[in-house]
Formats: sequence, C-alpha cells, structure tokens
Amino acid sequence: NQVLEMFDHAYSNYMEHAYPADELMPLTCRGRVRGQEPSRGDVDDALGKFSLTLIDTLDTLVVLNKTKEFEEAVKKVIKDVNLDNDIVVSVFETNIRVLGGLLGGHSVAIMLKEKGEYMQWYNGELLHMAKELGYKLLPAFNTTSGLPYPRVNLKFGVRHPEARTGTETDTCTACAGTLILEFAALSRFTGTSIFEEYARKALDFIWEKRQRSSNLVGVTINIHTGDWVRKDSGVGAGIDSYYEYLLKAYVLLGDDSFLERFNTHYDAIMRYISQPPLLLDVHIHKPMLNARTWMDSLLAFFPGLQVLKGDIRPAIETHEMLYQVIKKHNFLPEAFTTDFRVHWAQHPLRPEFAESTYFLYKATGDPYYLEVGKTLIENLNKYARVPCGFAAMKDVRTGSHEDRMDSFFLAEMFKYLYLLFADKEDMIFDIEDYIFTTEAHLLPLWLSTTNQTISKKNTTTEYAELDDSNFDWTCPNTQILFPNDPMFAQSIREPLKNVVDKSCPRGISRAEESLGSGPKPPLRARDFMASNPEHLEILKKMGVSLIHLKDGRVQLVQHAVQAASSLDAEDGLRFMQEMIELSSQQQKEQQLPPRAVQIVSHPFFGRVVLTAGPAQFGMDLSKHKAGTRGFVATIKPYNGCSEITNPEAVKEKIALMQRGQCMFAEKARNIQKAGAIGGIVIDDNEGSSSDTAPLFQMAGDGKNTDDITIPMLFLFNKEGNIILDAIREYEAVEVLLSDKAKDRATIFKGKMIPNYIIDSNLEMENMDQKSSENDSHKPNSEEAPSESQDAGAVSEEPEGGGESSAVGDPDPLSPASADSAGVSVANEDPQGPGSAEAGAPEPACAPEDSQPQEQNTQTEPSSKAHWDSKVQPMESILADWNEDIEAFEMMEKDEL
Repeated sequence: NQVLEMFDHAYSNYMEHAYPADELMPLTCRGRVRGQEPSRGDVDDALGKFSLTLIDTLDTLVVLNKTKEFEEAVKKVIKDVNLDNDIVVSVFETNIRVLGGLLGGHSVAIMLKEKGEYMQWYNGELLHMAKELGYKLLPAFNTTSGLPYPRVNLKFGVRHPEARTGTETDTCTACAGTLILEFAALSRFTGTSIFEEYARKALDFIWEKRQRSSNLVGVTINIHTGDWVRKDSGVGAGIDSYYEYLLKAYVLLGDDSFLERFNTHYDAIMRYISQPPLLLDVHIHKPMLNARTWMDSLLAFFPGLQVLKGDIRPAIETHEMLYQVIKKHNFLPEAFTTDFRVHWAQHPLRPEFAESTYFLYKATGDPYYLEVGKTLIENLNKYARVPCGFAAMKDVRTGSHEDRMDSFFLAEMFKYLYLLFADKEDMIFDIEDYIFTTEAHLLPLWLSTTNQTISKKNTTTEYAELDDSNFDWTCPNTQILFPNDPMFAQSIREPLKNVVDKSCPRGISRAEESLGSGPKPPLRARDFMASNPEHLEILKKMGVSLIHLKDGRVQLVQHAVQAASSLDAEDGLRFMQEMIELSSQQQKEQQLPPRAVQIVSHPFFGRVVLTAGPAQFGMDLSKHKAGTRGFVATIKPYNGCSEITNPEAVKEKIALMQRGQCMFAEKARNIQKAGAIGGIVIDDNEGSSSDTAPLFQMAGDGKNTDDITIPMLFLFNKEGNIILDAIREYEAVEVLLSDKAKDRATIFKGKMIPNYIIDSNLEMENMDQKSSENDSHKPNSEEAPSESQDAGAVSEEPEGGGESSAVGDPDPLSPASADSAGVSVANEDPQGPGSAEAGAPEPACAPEDSQPQEQNTQTEPSSKAHWDSKVQPMESILADWNEDIEAFEMMEKDEL
C-alpha cells in the first residue's frame, strides 16, 4: 500500500503539472519541454516531445493493478502523442523507453482484452505506433558495420540536410547492443522481419569485434570501422545492458548462440572484472590491469542478471556491498571509490539496485531482502519526496535536490518495489509469463514461437566450450541452490556487513617519503618564494624555469636537459613532485563543502533542499549541527551594501539579499547590525544554477571578520528564485540553514507537524541516530565532485623529451576575492616518475591490484630489465608501449 501511495503521488503530479511534457520538474511543479529549459547535454537526448513519462509508465499501471488508469492512459497516448517531431533523439533511449513502453503497453493491453473486462475496444493501436517508431529508427542503421548511429531525427532520419545529425563516428557498446528484445518483439508482433534482422546484425558485429584473448568488449566503438575507441571494460555504464540482452535474448527468442556468447563474456567478467565484492573496470588488451579505482551505480543491475544466470553467491556479495554503501549515504552515489567514498555525488533515483533486490528475493525467499526494500522506500519518502513528486538527489552527502524526475523512476522503481512485496493474489496476471527489458517493460515469452521469420541459429564463431558447471542449459532451481539451508544467503552476507565502515590505513605520500632517507634537495617546495632571487637561481640550476602569466598565476616548467647535471635534474623533478603535493593540499585546505538551505514551512515541511555555497566568515555551520532556523525577509536596499532601512522586518529573521556592488562581508555586517540571525545572498546573474555552475564560495574582505557571527550562505539565481516564489505564494516562509539536510523528524521535534510526516519518520528515528554517527566519521575528503575534479589537470605529451610543466588553474571553488596568484601544479612527463595528478581524487585505500596511477607510471620503466632478457621484435615492443600509453591516458581521462 505504501508503494501504491508513492506511485500515485509521483504519477498524479506528472499528469497534473507536466503532461503532455516528457518529464516532470518536481521542484518547480512544471513539465520539462526540450528547448524551453537550459540544455543538459546528452541527458536531454531522451526527450522527444512524445510524452515520454506516460508511455514509459503504461505497463507499470497494470502491474500495480490500476487497470482503469491504464485504459485512460492508453487513450491519451493514442490521441495526443505525435512521433513525427523534428527533433534529434537518442536511438538507445528512444528504443528502451518509448518503443519498449509501447510494446509493453500493447502486451498487457491484449492480455487484459483476453480476460474480457477491460480494453475491449483496443485494436492494436499501440502496436501501430510502435511500428511507426521502429521505421523512424531504422535510418540510424545505415552504416557499413550495421551498428546504429547514436542519434536520429524523428522526422528527417540521419543523413538528410535538415536532420542535424549523422556526423557522429562513435557509439557505446550498450547503445548498439541493447536493441534485440524490442526490435525482435516488434518483428514477432507484426510479422515484419526487418527490425529483428537489423538488431541481430548489430549484435553480430559487436561479437566479432570482441577482444579475442580476453573475450571482453570496450565501452565505445567506431560505428564505421569497428575499432574500439575506449578500451576499458566493465559491467557498468556504456556496456551494462549489452550483456543483459544477450542472456535475455536467449530466454525470449530461444536462440542458443545468444547464450553461448553470454557465457563466453560472463566467464571473462568473472575472471577479470569481478573482484568480490567489487566489480572493477579493466583494459580489454591487458585485463589484469585495472582501468580505474571507482565504480558507477549502473553496475547495481548485475546481481539481478547473475540471479537470472543462476550464479547466486557473487550476486549476494555484490548486492550486500552496494547495500552497505546505501546505508552510509542513504542512496547509491553515481560513482564511488574502491574504499566506498563518494566520487560523483548525484543520484537520479536509479532503480537498478531495487531490481537486483527483487530478483534476489525471488531466488532466495530470504526476508532480509524485504527489509532492504523497506529501507529504499523509507529513504525515498524521507529524502527525495517533495510536494510535486520525487526529486533526484544533487548531492547524497548534503541531501540537496535536483529539479528532475526521470521517466525510468515510474517505469522501473515502483514496478520492482511493488513486485518485491506483492503476493501472488495481488497480481491480476502471472508475471512469470513475461521477461523484463532493461527498462522493465514486459514482453510475453510466447513470442519465441511466433513469426519466426529468421533462422533460429546464429553463427557464433570461435565459441570455446567453457569448463564451468554453472553453464547449464536449464534455468536454475532454488531447491538445488539452497538445499535445506535457509541461512545460505546470510552466511555469504555476514563477512561483508562492515566492509564499508572498515577504516583504511593512511598511506605515506611521496613528499613524506622523501623526508626520510636519501639526499636532501637544495630547495623544498614549501620554502619556495617566487620573489627570492636565490630560489630562482636554484630553480635554474635544476632546469626549472618560472613564468609569470598575465592573469597573475605562476607557471613552472622543467626541462631536464637544461639542468646543470643529472643529479640537479633529479632534484628538479623532486621539487616538481613536492609542488604538486603542496598545491593539492593547499587547495583542499581552502575549500569548504557545500551547505544546505531547507524550506521547512508549509507546504514544504523540509522536503525541498537547495545546494548553497559556504562563506569563509561567520558561523561555521559544520560546528553547529542544529543549524540556524527562521523566517526569511527581503532587505532594503536589496543589495545590502548600506544601512538596512527596514530593520523591523529583518530582526530575528534570515535576510535575503542580492549579490553585487559591495563585499560579502559588508553585507553580513549590515544585516547583523539590523538584527538578522542569518543571511542568504542570491546571485544576480539571471538563470545561474548549481546544476550547471561550480559551487561558489564567499570570501572575506581581507580584514578581520571575527565580528561576523551569523551564518551566511550563497544561492544561485535559480535556487534563490524558488525561495522568492515561495514568499510570493505563501508569504511566511521558514528555512533551515545547515551543513547538510536534516530529516523531518529532527526538524519538527516538539512542533506541530502533519500526521503523515510523523508516521513516515517514527520508524526511522533509530536509523537516523546511527546515520548521524556514521556521518560524523566520514572522511574530510568527501566534498563536492568539482572540488577534486577541477583542482588541477594533467596532460601527457609523449614527444616532450622529459619536459615537466606546472601551472596553476583557476579553481571554481576558490574564494571570490582571494588572491589568484597561487600555484597549482601538473606534471607532463609521461616517462619520468614525477608524472602526477594535482587534483584527481585518490581513494584512501585500495585493493593491492588497484594501485594509484602515479605508482603504475613509476614502476613501468622497470620492466625494461625483463625485456632485455628476451628476444622480441621492435614492432612488438613499440606496440606494447603504445598500449600502455593509451591505457594510462584513459585512466587519467576517467579520473579527471
């Protein structure tokens, strides 16, 4: 019942505030129409002005036993949706969401019609629309390889002069390999074989291009040549559903070759990528070499696929690891490191973990997974629910929201959660008669024997029999998997209970290491002064030159050949390494994490959380856990640069003011003098948003700011307007300024609060206490993604001849009025041991086989000793070198 209520809240708000737009914007209670909102890049390629969310939700309505709503929704789709729009869309997203949604809707519509109560008027209208859309996607396949272009214009196709697409050369493996279920179903439903033929050709091509020695595929492939563009391989973003569709194509279509291919890939995944409980990307040519030290959240689907495969133990292990990450951060971050720190903090309400939870419960019957499902429901209600739906998390650490509710949230999340808790009598049809697509749309299994216009047997070349007892040709039987042992799953989970909370020993930095033994360099980075002529002379001797840039920054460049001696060149390299460490450390010390502005008054009740920039002066909210709470008031003058003329309206309230015309500290002093208990500065740059701009940090005025005791936060224009709009509509608006969003039980303790909020929080009270204890032990390095990613940059130039360069880059988190002449360093020498990354996030600890990039770069030259003892042709050696350079460049690109 709770899942149904949550679905109603999301679906009704979409229909009321957004339809016929593609998606709901839950913070501003309106529809997202492509072209009318700021572009979000590739994310917007899913939007085609075809009421995406409604189509994506069709079969969910039937699964949730909402047949009347389904009938109304189908009529709306038939009447209102236009598929002939002049708009460029993603072939992949349009296939899984729109074509899959229409086919899933058709599947359940004909099922309901056969039952005789609903949909008696239905005559295959959704299938006709699906066929029309299928033909609109076919022009994307006009390539020599058979791999589709990543985008297509619904009206003009690909190569048409007005298409505005067709120039792309690359596509992701999942984009080209996640078509067979929908396209084959369309062919089987309609009797038109061309769709299945095109999808099979694309799958065949990817199979032929796999790396033969490792049997892995890369992330990105050239659609014309078949060359791998990105040669890293994993089970997450870019590849995930390719593996899923190989296995499910075997289930739906009964073609043995798909299972043979899946088993071959699965053997390689378990051999190289699976490092229980982790799943780490590797290089397809050197599969023993990890490609990165973090994982993305899309791999959360993989335990569910392993259940379908029948390999339960690793599914339980990986799922449990992911659950521990969720318990630490409330949601699964978009990416997290091997020591479970946040790498990318967003969470767009993805359903993959709920999907795996459902499949594990179906396989084991273990009630533990029902408790996992309850945690997901409680977290969604507690942290993501807003008055107009459910809002994606912009930062799982602060609880701030993003104004988006993707269609897959309604299509998948509620479907899997409902099925997790539903009894057989709660369903109006047998779910076992259907297979789920990657978007959780339902395709009937009877399609395997319908309209078989294609030869059943594909050609799977060079398929090697694998010596693995798991590779059976029958579906797994739970009685065999769990023979008289209901504690089986628990015994696997138990060792992983504390895997996320285990402390990681701090490694010794290179700078600290150099303090121990060995000759002391003539100049330490911490002692260096650019104005000291003696220091400049020492730098010159070490081959390091100093350049003053026009914007006030300082650039250091080392030419090893210009050093006075080889020892001086080594000293210069050591100096550059120290400067990298020092610069990175200084940047971390200057940066403050984002803060939160939470609207707690009616009708928001703490559900809307805005990402706010911190100030380097005033109350430190991280040391005042309760935060500052009060009603907001707009000051006069609005810029706050002179004495406040309406102090009676500001006293004991949180003052709102506009950025500009004076220093932030001056604004703070003026509102503090007027009696304000806090201040919010709203950006004067129209349309600015934390969605698109780096976090802003307010600096002092160069003077002592100890006299400022109230908290000050900064909001971009879009977030500030949410508060201003609330004032216009509700007059009295109360907010909470804090270091991170508070749960509603804490906010309203001792105050009047609607019963439904109390009910949803009472059960969570004990969990909140544990969560807050865990939060207090989070490492300081967990800051906004841009804090680490933008701190520095690395560039490698293989022809640099031992040249090292260090240059300070502008830091988007640096104080607005701070001196910009600081030095940020990056080393460009790909051969020397000093190659380093000034600001790339490094995990506090990592598995032994997942060393940071710097160590790999340092140890690579030592392999020359082994080469000397072997007879190898020069071409082979050069090929190995090129592969290594490509591998490290890819690692470096991923980290940045």
